[in-house]
Amino acid sequence: MQLRKWLCPAALAVVVCGNALAQMEIKLGHVGEPGSLIGASADEFAQRVNTRLAGKVKVVVFGSSQLGGDKEMLQKLKLGTIDLVEPSTVMSSEADIFGVFEMPYLVKDRKHMQRIEKELFWSKFEPEVEKKGLKVLAIWENGYRHITNSKRPINTPADLNGIKLRVPEGKWRVKMFQAYGANPSPMKFSEVFTALQTGVMDGQENPFAQIASAKFYEVQKYLSLTGHVYTPSYLVANTKKWAGLPADVRKILEDTAKETQAFVYEKAARDDEELLTKMKAAGIQVNNANKDAFIAASKAVYEEFAREVPSARDIIDRAIALGK
Repeated sequence: MQLRKWLCPAALAVVVCGNALAQMEIKLGHVGEPGSLIGASADEFAQRVNTRLAGKVKVVVFGSSQLGGDKEMLQKLKLGTIDLVEPSTVMSSEADIFGVFEMPYLVKDRKHMQRIEKELFWSKFEPEVEKKGLKVLAIWENGYRHITNSKRPINTPADLNGIKLRVPEGKWRVKMFQAYGANPSPMKFSEVFTALQTGVMDGQENPFAQIASAKFYEVQKYLSLTGHVYTPSYLVANTKKWAGLPADVRKILEDTAKETQAFVYEKAARDDEELLTKMKAAGIQVNNANKDAFIAASKAVYEEFAREVPSARDIIDRAIALGK
């Protein structure tokens, strides 16, 4: 009897303690703060998977840039040290065609985005990123982006002249705000609050859920409702590691990722109203920007993107047509 007790933690571990050892841990990283849409999406996905694959797979979420910024996490994903990542804008740095989602005022609403996903994304976008060793499991949402700053209300592009604006790590967002007259600089999300607080940056642009969860309204005076870009987020895996997972696990992960989209879109719609009310109550000054002026100033960005990225013009035309 004593011999059996002594052997359990070691030689008999597979038999006696097998349930604990059999559970596979999947690390999912993102940059969102608690309360962000990105964070809520990852948590909902993890909860659903962990319920369906209890004892077999456990998805563990690392938010708030614990595993690095978006670029760092994508690199770690390629190296195999992270299993899943939920990036947004940075995907245009992985595959040029993802820059379509950086084009100003392209996506009209979530129904339009769903049509783009169905008709274009899986056939035109996803294969391009697979060439880089990445596999998109599902499209979720980061949201419609608006501008905050400490200098003045932004009504037209001319009001951005000279504003030091933090933007994500994607070149087309930089080009967009250069066209508008701002002075844009890419920066990790985790560094933005301090940059705004110290005046290193005058402003930034993000969806309500990111602005509110990171409390940018505490160090910004103005919130201008530009809605200049709708940014999806993506649940992304490493193609080689993905192929190495059991088929039944892959199916549950992918099916659950796609099913989670409905939750994401419903929460995003609620956040659009609730978070704006919250930020107004906190004292930030809100104004409606002249979107027609921004659309007019966006033509050069579309033209440059269409010249630089093969087949982009056709995809943009098709995406716009799906919004009519």
